[in-house]
Amino acid sequence: MKEENLPSGANREKKRVGRGEGNGHGKTSCRGHKGAGARAGYSLRAGFEGGQMPLFRKLPQRGFNRARFQSDCAIVNLSDLSKITGDEVSLKTLKEAGLIRPNSTTAKLLGDGSVEKPFKVKLPLCSKSAREKIEAAGGSVE
Repeated sequence: MKEENLPSGANREKKRVGRGEGNGHGKTSCRGHKGAGARAGYSLRAGFEGGQMPLFRKLPQRGFNRARFQSDCAIVNLSDLSKITGDEVSLKTLKEAGLIRPNSTTAKLLGDGSVEKPFKVKLPLCSKSAREKIEAAGGSVE
């Protein structure tokens, strides 16, 4: 696109305030009379309505989002380990067995249930009771 083909009003000139009464932006320079808005350095925070109760405070709060309070840790119980074919328990094997979601980044093993065979657990988090039951069955926890 060339400059001569630009639509009219595309290259608007800057509003020159305080340069005399002739252009309509003289005297108070579009700032009105007195008050904080007429002073240098004044900026009003978002939603401020001159001391009147702002609209966003008049309206009721709606909804709640759990995302801030949720942990991304998947929970696995000892009773679920029977679905794993091998003897190693890791994030990869839990995902393959369908015990945790494929996008899970961490998992915690809890002690609900019992263990029949010795498992070699390689998980970032493991409860005290789960550790005791696995070690009692002859397994190990890393």
